[in-house]
Amino acid sequence: MKKGYLSQYFDGVAIKALSAVEADQTRSNQHEYNAVRSMLEFMGRPSEPTRLDARFLYMNDDEPDPIAEDAFLTLYDSRKGQSHRSSEYRFYFPTTNVSLNAAEGDLLVIAKRRDGGLLVIVAEKSSTIEKQIRWLFGLSESDHPGFSVKSELETEQDRIGFAARVVLEQIGIETDEEAPNYLDQMLEKFGGGFPKTNDFSAYARSTVPDVLALDAPDAALLAWMDREEILFRTLEKHLLSEKLQSLFHEGTIDPDPVMQIAMSAFQRRKSRAGNALENHLEQVFTAHGVTYSRTAVTERKLKPDFIFPSIEHYRDATFPDARLTMLASKTTSKDRWRQILNEAVRIPLKHLITLEPSISLNQTNEMQSERVQLVIPAALHETYTTGQRTWLMDVEGFLTLAQGRQTA
Repeated sequence: MKKGYLSQYFDGVAIKALSAVEADQTRSNQHEYNAVRSMLEFMGRPSEPTRLDARFLYMNDDEPDPIAEDAFLTLYDSRKGQSHRSSEYRFYFPTTNVSLNAAEGDLLVIAKRRDGGLLVIVAEKSSTIEKQIRWLFGLSESDHPGFSVKSELETEQDRIGFAARVVLEQIGIETDEEAPNYLDQMLEKFGGGFPKTNDFSAYARSTVPDVLALDAPDAALLAWMDREEILFRTLEKHLLSEKLQSLFHEGTIDPDPVMQIAMSAFQRRKSRAGNALENHLEQVFTAHGVTYSRTAVTERKLKPDFIFPSIEHYRDATFPDARLTMLASKTTSKDRWRQILNEAVRIPLKHLITLEPSISLNQTNEMQSERVQLVIPAALHETYTTGQRTWLMDVEGFLTLAQGRQTA
C-alpha cells in the first residue's frame, strides 16, 4: 500500500459492460457474474461459498446522488466436486435497487477495498460517471465480454490528485491524505478555528511559493486547489475530532449533535471548494493583469461568478457586447451547468470552468448546443476524447481571450 495512490484504498478492481442476461432479470434468474482468473488474485479462491459484504451504487448523470444499498456478493466455485474439470468461480448477487436499475451496456465495477469490503458500482452507459470511473482506474473500453482487471494501483496513473479525489468521493471513498506538518501552524494562524475561505486560500498558496500563475496558470490552479484541499482536510479532521471528543466527555449519547456536526462539515466542504476555486482564479487573473468583477449583480438579481472586463462595462449600454465575457466556476458540473444559461443576458456565449475530468460526449455536445464553452485545466484535457479536445479551452487560452477583449 502506497499513500497518495489508489492502492491506499483498493486491493484491486474489475470492470465490464453488463450483458443482457446479467442486467435484465426478466431474461435470466441466474443473478451471477463470471469471475476471471486475475480477479481471484485479490478476491481469493474460497473452497466453500463465501459471502462478501458489499456496498452497491447505481449512478447516472441525471440524479445528484447515487442509489445506494448494502448487500453482498457470494463467491463460489461452480465446478466444486467436479475433479475432472478446472475451477470456475462466479459471483452470485441478490436483487437490489441497484440491480433493478441496471441495463445492458452499463458499466459494472467490482472493487475490493482495503478494509475488506466490496464496492459494486453500476454506472449508466455513456454517462460522465462511467467515463470518470474508467479514467480513475486507467481501464478503457474493451471488446471482450469478461472483466478487465487491475490490481497494480501504484503507478503514476494511480496517483490521487484533486480531480481523482473528486471522483473517489462521488463513489463514496473518503480520502484521508493529510499534511500534519502544517497543523500547528494553522491552529496558531487561524486561532484554533476555521478561517474565512479567502484567507485559507491565500495561506494554501503561500505554502507552495514555487508555484507561479504567471508562468503556468493551468498547472498553478490545480496545484493550489490540491494543496488547499489537503490542508483543509488536515485542519478539519483535528477540529471535528475535538468537537466529538468534547461531546463524549460530556457523556452525550444523543445522536442529534453528532449528526449536526457531520452535516455542518459536509455543507462546509461543498461551499468551501467552490469558493476556493474562485479565490484561486482571482489570483490567476490578477497575475495576468485581467480585470474582472466577481459575483456582481446583473439582470433579475443574478450574480455570475465573473464578468470581464468589469460589471461597470457590462452595465454601460454603449460598451460593445462582443468585448464582454462571462465565466462561471464550478468544481464539478453535473447538470448544474444549465443554471448559468440565463445569467448575463448580454453575453450569449457563456464560459464555464470546472475541474471535472472525463465529462461525457453527450454532456459536452449539449453544452455546445446551448452555447456554453467549457474551460478545463490543460492537465485534464487528456481525460477527454480527441474530438472533445479540439473544442475544449484551457485556462491560458481563456486568459488570452479576456486580455484581448479587455485591450481591444
